[in-house]
Amino acid sequence: MARFSLDEISDTGAFVRSASTFRNWISRDLNSQFPPESGRYHLYVSYACPWASRCLAYLNIKGLNKAISFSAVKPIFERTNESDDYKGWVFPESETEVPGAEPDMLNGAKTIRELYEIASANYTGKYTVPVLWDKKLKTIVNNESSEIIRMFNTEFNSIAENPTLDLYPTDLKPQIDDTNEWIYTSINNGVYKCGFAKKQEPYNEAARQLYGALDKCEDILSKQRYICGNTLTEADIRLFVTLIRFDEVKCVCYRAFIVDIWEYLMYFTVTCIMQTIVGTTQEQKQRNTLEKGNKF
Repeated sequence: MARFSLDEISDTGAFVRSASTFRNWISRDLNSQFPPESGRYHLYVSYACPWASRCLAYLNIKGLNKAISFSAVKPIFERTNESDDYKGWVFPESETEVPGAEPDMLNGAKTIRELYEIASANYTGKYTVPVLWDKKLKTIVNNESSEIIRMFNTEFNSIAENPTLDLYPTDLKPQIDDTNEWIYTSINNGVYKCGFAKKQEPYNEAARQLYGALDKCEDILSKQRYICGNTLTEADIRLFVTLIRFDEVKCVCYRAFIVDIWEYLMYFTVTCIMQTIVGTTQEQKQRNTLEKGNKF
């Protein structure tokens, strides 16, 4: 049975995100079921989804575009099966239907849901992106963005164009982990906790944490170039993909509109620096679609 995000509401009315389900690891280990081979893997994304877009950012910044193919679904939810009311990510019927999105040329799937059902016939979880797909075994390797970016960071260095770039350096790991925790809890996931809250109290708490964390970012980035110092790390990527969507998507769809994001000086610093580094030209193609008020 298909699961909705609204199925993840606690008794108190708060949104509680469930864990991702496919957690295999691409590894350079000689006995790995999923070795880092060029051309073997495909990344399915939605440009509307910050979790998927952080993985796409890594493809660009690590120079893995030639080694790992990717494609995008349409940026709005639609019905995925006539047997139920579940709405999720769907592929366009042609490359010209939606800018940046394209049909699934690998499996001929009409929806992301179909990919999950190919990988596991009895799957009962959520049908989310990103999806890291193994073309050889025709299955999902991993659908947890935080793990996919770590794999992209280290396991493909033998075929990456920027192998020396380390976004999770050993000396900064404790600081990155700590930063990731509060950014995830209060910002990345915080906007969803605002949007999916079913009672006023959990909404108030989520909004308080969200804007408290944004204030913290403002303070940190007024003193240094990046969130963990003077070095670009994964923490910057994780922050950026939420900030770039904040006013256009998060405020409208998830009711996170206490303060306009552009009132924070760090917003301009982060987005200008990161768009230059990451190169989000494909995402820009779908911005007009989002700006028309489509909800996803």
